[in-house]
Amino acid sequence: MLLITGVTGHTGRYFLKQLINNNYQGKIRCTVRKSSNIEIIKNSGLNIEVVVGDLNEESLIDKVMQDVQTVFHIYNIHHSKSIIKSAINNKVKRVILVHTTGIYSRYKSASVDYIRIESEVIKAARDKISLTILRPTMIYGDMCDHNMSKFIKMIDKLRIFPLVNDGKGLIQPVNARDLGKAYYDVLINPSITANKQYDLSGDKPISIKEAFTIISNKLNRNTIFFPVPMKISMFIAYLLKGISIGKLDIIEKVLRMGEDRAYNHELAKKDFNYMPMAFDEGIEIEINEFKKINLNI
Repeated sequence: MLLITGVTGHTGRYFLKQLINNNYQGKIRCTVRKSSNIEIIKNSGLNIEVVVGDLNEESLIDKVMQDVQTVFHIYNIHHSKSIIKSAINNKVKRVILVHTTGIYSRYKSASVDYIRIESEVIKAARDKISLTILRPTMIYGDMCDHNMSKFIKMIDKLRIFPLVNDGKGLIQPVNARDLGKAYYDVLINPSITANKQYDLSGDKPISIKEAFTIISNKLNRNTIFFPVPMKISMFIAYLLKGISIGKLDIIEKVLRMGEDRAYNHELAKKDFNYMPMAFDEGIEIEINEFKKINLNI
């Protein structure tokens, strides 16, 4: 049996679509929250058992782990330790964890927890269970993402748009559709992907300014981008934090806008032919969705 967590989430839904499109024949068990929309599961045509509950409860994790051969944990990196522990105790053969390239950030609060969690799960799994770790970069693809959807809305409204450090920082956003396919390819290639770690980035690095310019053009906006030096950006961030008595803390977000977040995905390309779509192609899908939503308002 295949256990999936986070199947109704952003990338989880695209993973499930891959399972549907490829007529996956095995038994599947999915954990969902009470508030989750499970229509896609009901209409999947697959052999899926749905378990409603909260993964914060370790008793639930132990319960859903019974009779499972493979775990695909998408939901939240902070549950990875409990997932691995329960999988080992229940003699599960294989675990695939979806983590994040945030582990590479040079800013402590962005990476320290991720580094600790990964080191602990790798140590716990060693010689006990087959472990594969997937690290997506900035995920986008439709208006439910928490990344590009915000910038699309902002660029649509603002004629003048500030760019921290002139938008020089490199990013490599990955479309959720590409992740869904990558998850499926990892699942069906256990011998190749066992005990490996893959960074799942977008097609190629692009500067923040380039990305925002593409968004502006596809929205048919004549956005004026003006550079804000990092020192001034940081001064404003600290000022906002002070004025709000710590409630509005964007210091790290500003710092990361000046940090390169581009990562090589050659190993994924070599092992399972990972070939993500170009950013201008992927973002057009999301912008078209944004336009359609606005027309229906």
